[in-house]
Amino acid sequence: MAMLTVTRPLQGEVSVAPTAPSPPALPASAYQRWIKPALDAVSAVVLLVLCLPVLLGVAVAIRVALGRGVLYRQERVGLGGRRFTIYKFRTMHHDRRREDLTLGGEDRRRTHKHPNDPRHTTLGRFLRKTSLDELPQLLNVLRGDMSLVGPRPELPSVVDRYLPIHHRRHTVKPGITGSWQVSPYRDQPITEAIGIDLTYVDSVSFVTDCAVLVKTIPAVLSRRSF
Repeated sequence: MAMLTVTRPLQGEVSVAPTAPSPPALPASAYQRWIKPALDAVSAVVLLVLCLPVLLGVAVAIRVALGRGVLYRQERVGLGGRRFTIYKFRTMHHDRRREDLTLGGEDRRRTHKHPNDPRHTTLGRFLRKTSLDELPQLLNVLRGDMSLVGPRPELPSVVDRYLPIHHRRHTVKPGITGSWQVSPYRDQPITEAIGIDLTYVDSVSFVTDCAVLVKTIPAVLSRRSF
């Protein structure tokens, strides 16, 4: 008989869920093991070089507008459940950057997307709307923590509330962009997003990654922040 444990799911209600392991992920393909990491590394180098003027310009703007501390560092959960430090351009005042504590692990996809969020500066709101705040994550891709395409990495406080099946998101590297970010359902609750991510996990391929990257372009141009 499976043991039962009380969990607090992401919807914010208490429920009872079996402590069974999550279903095994499909075996990694040659694309996932070799081709995708190589393409990520090469693409990260090329994009960092091409985006260097933008990176420098944004860094200077943040330094002038907000003072010291251009980059924002935060712990996230990645491949295999391992924690790593994610990089972003700073969009908040110094005393408002600890959103993981401020929000207590609530649904970030709702609380962090309000257009008039008081935690963000005017420059910060622009960076988020244009997704320019995500550019430093190319360094995460270069370091091997992330991929260009994959499920977005979550806060440990959010992952702590996952049901067993949700942890299958961690069988692939997290991405700068992903299927949920470019889907028409990106404003739905986090549980809906996880379902979209799991569909991606089961169908990772060169074609699906290219499709996500192509859809990312109009998503960014329409200022749908990630």
